[in-house]
Amino acid sequence: MGTSQWLEKVFEMVDSKDAEKLVSYMTDDAVFRFANAQEVEGKQDILGMLQSFYSSIEALSHKIIDSWQVDDNVICRGEVTYTRKDNSQLSVPFANFFKMKGNLIKSYLIYVDASQLYA
Repeated sequence: MGTSQWLEKVFEMVDSKDAEKLVSYMTDDAVFRFANAQEVEGKQDILGMLQSFYSSIEALSHKIIDSWQVDDNVICRGEVTYTRKDNSQLSVPFANFFKMKGNLIKSYLIYVDASQLYA
């Protein structure tokens, strides 16, 4: 599977808020960080963090603009639109860095300014 197809699959899981399926694509000792939040390590803690985040918003949608793969690193940038519980929206640029171990995500780092998400 090519990088762009793999990213489409990952963002389908993210945008459908399917935390369990997303975590199944991670190593047992994976590391996950969203914006300025503390890093979370391990599938169960990542699952809990994702479920908590997903329940705090109505929806989200990603548009990938560019993506690259260098060795076991996958990088992408784009725009994410968050729909808040009151149905207002926030669209901001993002960059994601994935460190892979085989076909699984070892590290998933999200760089986004989400400071206005709950404003």
